[in-house]
Order: sequence, then C-alpha cells, then structure tokens
Amino acid sequence: MLQEAAGRGHSITLWGNSTKQRMGGPVEAGEISISTAALNHVLEYEPRDLTISVEAGLRWSQLTHLLASNRQMIPLDPPFAENATVGGVIASNSSGPRRRLYGSARDLVIGMKFATLEGKVAQSGGMVVKNVAGLDIAKLLIGSFGTLAAVAVVNFKLIPAPDEERSFLLAFDSLAAAIAARDRILYGPLQPSAIDLLNPAAAKAVGSRSWTLAIRAGGNSAAVDRYERELANVSTGVALDSDRQETLWRYIQNLTPRHLEQYADGAVVRASCKLKGVGEVLASFPGPALARAGSGVCYGYFEGCDAADAWIAGAVAKGWRAVIEFAPQSRKTSLELWPAPGRDLEIMKQIKKLFDPSNLLNRGRLYRLI
Repeated sequence: MLQEAAGRGHSITLWGNSTKQRMGGPVEAGEISISTAALNHVLEYEPRDLTISVEAGLRWSQLTHLLASNRQMIPLDPPFAENATVGGVIASNSSGPRRRLYGSARDLVIGMKFATLEGKVAQSGGMVVKNVAGLDIAKLLIGSFGTLAAVAVVNFKLIPAPDEERSFLLAFDSLAAAIAARDRILYGPLQPSAIDLLNPAAAKAVGSRSWTLAIRAGGNSAAVDRYERELANVSTGVALDSDRQETLWRYIQNLTPRHLEQYADGAVVRASCKLKGVGEVLASFPGPALARAGSGVCYGYFEGCDAADAWIAGAVAKGWRAVIEFAPQSRKTSLELWPAPGRDLEIMKQIKKLFDPSNLLNRGRLYRLI
C-alpha cells in the first residue's frame, strides 16, 4: 500500500488506533489512510529468553496482560495504554513513571521490522538483547510519529517482575522540602523504580493537598521492608500495596487522557531539564503539574491553549527545552508547538529526505516541523 500510494504521489496518513490524535503536530488528512490496527498478533514469545516479538497493531494492554501471566513486563507505562497500539507507543516514544529505572523505548526495543515507501520490509536488530553489528535504524523510528516509515513488528527485551512491590506517598509543606527529600533518596543506597513529584493541584485526587512524592519500589520482601523503614525517616506518609498501589499508578499514568477528556481546549506541556532544575520548572506551572523527579521530565496541564502558549514563550526566554505535547487539532496551526528544537532539527530533516523525499508520510505530524 505504501509503495502504490508513493508511486502515485499521494500523501499518506499512517496511524494505529488513533488514541493520540491530540499529540504532536496536526494530523493532516492524507489522500490515502493506512492503519496498522489489524496487525495484532504475537509472533514469537520466549519467556525463558526474556524476549517477545509482536506486530505493531497489538494493543498495549493486551501485551502487558500476556506478560503479566508470566510475571514479566515492559515497564514503559504509556498513557492511553488501554487502547494504544504497540506501534503508536513506539512511534510517539511514550513512557511513564518507571522510565527512571528502566529507561524509555530506545532502551527496551531490541529489534524492529518496518515498511518503507519503496514497498520494502526492512529489519533492524533481532531477538537477542545485545545486537552489536550495523546501524540501529530502529532508534530513528522511535519517536518519529510515523513520518519515516511504518512500524510493522517490534521486538522487546523483557524485565522480570519484582517479587514484591510497594508504593509510598510522602507529603511536604513546601516544594523545597520535597526536592530535598528527592535528593536524599537519589543519593541513598536504595533506588526506587519511580519517583514522581505532584504539585498540590495534581495531588488532590490521591487525597493530598501538599507537594507529594509518589515512590514505587520493588525487590524481595526484605528490600521492600527496608524502603518503608528508611522512607519513614524522610517524611510522614502512607504505604500502599496490592490494589491500592495499582490504583495510584493508574491515576498518574492517565493524568493526560483524563485532562484532555475534561477540557476541550486543554493542552499538556512537556519540559525537560536537569535534576537540579525540576523545582523551578514545576513551580512555574499555574495549574496541575507532575514531574518525573528522578529523570527531569515535567508535565504541566492547562485548561486552555492560550495559557499553554504563553507559558511556552516564557520557557523559551529562560532557555528551557519544552514542547506543547498535546493540544486540540483545531488549535495546532496557531501554536508554537516546539519553539526551540535545537540544532538536531537539520539532521532530522535530512533523515526525512532519505526516507521520504517527497514528504508524503504523516506531513507535519512531528510537531509541525516535519
């Protein structure tokens, strides 16, 4: 289909299950629309080898359910996980709270097959955890929003689920106190899988009116008990396990979908910074906000696009790296979605020309820049 459309010079809209239409740049209506949703099979799964190969249209929720039956996981924790496809998660480079310990898609994808506009199916990597030969083309497709090629098959390395997990909510009277506690944890001997910092507006739904650290820890029973003892010396809080902790992380994972559903003109801003800058960025958001406090990624939630646009302008003036990650389709052409992409943009444009010289595939989808 790609080859036929490209041969006729037709523009192409490539998508999975359309869960992230408000993410990135505007979804232009191509002359040809191709969905990968019917490519939804598990091709190869070797639990003992800790690898799996799946087609791009498989729903993320189905994949995680299958792995959970063998106490294994791909801990990306993407938003829209219930209906998002594997290809959509990878193409948008979506991740969540446990990125701090396990990394993003580029750390967990070990191989990929993708279809090009020339009608070829190319392969990068394989089904072993360490691939050392050749250029890893798959890394280019992660986060490309379908502007280079169509992801068809993705191979993952799997992570064994910890024997036991427990989560903790620690409340603080001030942002400075929360950041100080975050630093104490980061420099300590125990390393949680997730350290999220919620401002009071975002923490209301979890029963807190203060700056709140949400911490997820795993290991054997002795290790998890030690987390609880040591965190008790950091601040007052509560420990959650079983269904209660799953409820907490589902809430955090779905902050973005819930916000966009509630506000028709709502926008979500993502800013990346050094760990020492998390406090300043988080304090600048006027409404609900969340920080991956152990990796330096911050999210601000705005009820209207104009407020998000004004915040972005101020962020650029301060030298922060930020994008409007989600916004309504009707507003994207008037917003500065990615005002300061940096020098890498020229390299990205050259790569686009190599894969798609006529600019047919998902035009403008990469924040209107590609």
